[in-house]
Amino acid sequence: MKKHNFSAGPCILPQSVMQQAAEAVVELDNSGLSLIEISHRSPAFVSIMDKATSLALELLGLEGKGYQALFLQGGASQQFLNVAYNLLENKAGYANTGTWSTKAMKEAKLLGEVVELSSSKDANFNYIPKGFDIPSDLDYLHITTNNTIFGTQYKALPETSVPLVSDSSSDIFSRSLDFSKFAILYAGAQKNMGPAGATLVIVKDEVLGKVSRQIPSMLDYKIHADKESMFNTPPVFAVYTSMLNLEWLKNKGGIAVIEKENDAKAALMYGEIDRNPLFNGFAATEDRSNMNATFTLADEVHKERFEAMAKEAGLNGINGHRSVGGYRASMYNALPIESVQVLVDVMKTLEQNA
Repeated sequence: MKKHNFSAGPCILPQSVMQQAAEAVVELDNSGLSLIEISHRSPAFVSIMDKATSLALELLGLEGKGYQALFLQGGASQQFLNVAYNLLENKAGYANTGTWSTKAMKEAKLLGEVVELSSSKDANFNYIPKGFDIPSDLDYLHITTNNTIFGTQYKALPETSVPLVSDSSSDIFSRSLDFSKFAILYAGAQKNMGPAGATLVIVKDEVLGKVSRQIPSMLDYKIHADKESMFNTPPVFAVYTSMLNLEWLKNKGGIAVIEKENDAKAALMYGEIDRNPLFNGFAATEDRSNMNATFTLADEVHKERFEAMAKEAGLNGINGHRSVGGYRASMYNALPIESVQVLVDVMKTLEQNA
């Protein structure tokens, strides 16, 4: 039976990317060697890394604009600390829109003053705070562009004169933004880009080397930039598969094309949530994420039946996070709209048989 993968992460990947990655594990480009046994210093892998970083900058419209693309490790969770080490001299501002923002603040507080400029905790993070004051004396403002757990997403970036930093793990490469507004943009690959193990960090050259503290080598963005993501052994498979996925996206026509597909999937999904009296959307309508649609049953009496129908239809990974409950449909770039239609059809059938 065909499975429809709505998992929030590790994410769905295009079948062509999976096939190419699988073949490379057996043998990379007729080299007689597996991808995962070649030296990361070999010309073959250096070429892979160069292509991956180049594609990342190209797709984001940042090529030749004073940015570095780094493939690091430790996930976005490691970047919570790295950002503060590299940018926090006196005071940083954070917009708290969920679990990951909260964790990011916790790490930053180890190194300096952290100001929570806004929070949607009062409504279990079901909306994005707007119109909050941003002091001009901040070292940076940190946001989370998309909140995987709660299903909210910034539709417009905050206007600010201070460096803007974002955790964009679950919506990177999914929509068009002016990415030059970011000083640092980071993302764990496993949400919308590749397999777990790699973390993409896009960093503006001009923000590096500004703090007075001594930074441990593994946490220093400048060292990683100078070494072209090769300061230590990189996650070879994750970088290679991310490169394939970025290549797939470029061949489709880039972010502008995938954004239209993502808009269509989200419209189909939210249209049914709003139409069907058996379901309620969790996130505030104006802040709904195109990547992660969160919803609950209006009456739990239908829970057993709905979940049995979902399983029978091959729907995978739709259970909501424990912080929200209910259900979550993660509609990342590689998820076809046909899979969303299957979920919608199940919801309609449940209503008809209720």
